[in-house]
Amino acid sequence: MIKLWGRRSSSNVQAVLWCLAELDLECDRVDAGYTYGVVDTDEYRDMNPNGTVPTLQDGHAEPLWESGAILRYLASQYAEGDFWPGDQQARSHVDKWAEWSKINIAGKFTGPIFWQVVRIPEHRRDPVLIQTGLEKLTHYLDIADRQLASNTYIAGEVLTLADIQFGHCLYRYFDIDIERKTLPNLSRYYEQLCARPHFVSSVMVDYSELIDSL
Repeated sequence: MIKLWGRRSSSNVQAVLWCLAELDLECDRVDAGYTYGVVDTDEYRDMNPNGTVPTLQDGHAEPLWESGAILRYLASQYAEGDFWPGDQQARSHVDKWAEWSKINIAGKFTGPIFWQVVRIPEHRRDPVLIQTGLEKLTHYLDIADRQLASNTYIAGEVLTLADIQFGHCLYRYFDIDIERKTLPNLSRYYEQLCARPHFVSSVMVDYSELIDSL
């Protein structure tokens, strides 16, 4: 049995849950982090010294932390076909877009924008910081929009691990109250993700518990 520690309102946990669902893998999930505690216990720190979520343990194997490493493990261990190709060149293409998404989309959206707009109370928000963050993020969303002009998914014609890393941020990006540049290919792609049941159940999750939480 796969065991996953992490609250459903964590975007990194959502990425892992989405990946598990797409691979038809069940897991025993334990609420952890934020108001749920657990992460400060000695038992948890023995698994993940950072005290962060997610942490995943597959059977009796060594616990894994860092969502990117967890996703690559799950894909390498359980995926078939094009989701995480066996051919090294094809896999590297998928991994390139996955890594790009982690650094340039998730990294430039979650802290600089989502936390500022949602998690910080309005009277403490920095509009200049938010605008600067949006400009930086939009630069990379432009790249994604161009990529999606000739590809159904971010790395090609089928859903891959790269889409998990890229797409899991988009629900919040399109849901929160910010100004968004019109990017038709990105919008088409997002609508396509919203038609996937596992995206809906794993990613389109209520995040109201995070409002004004910092």
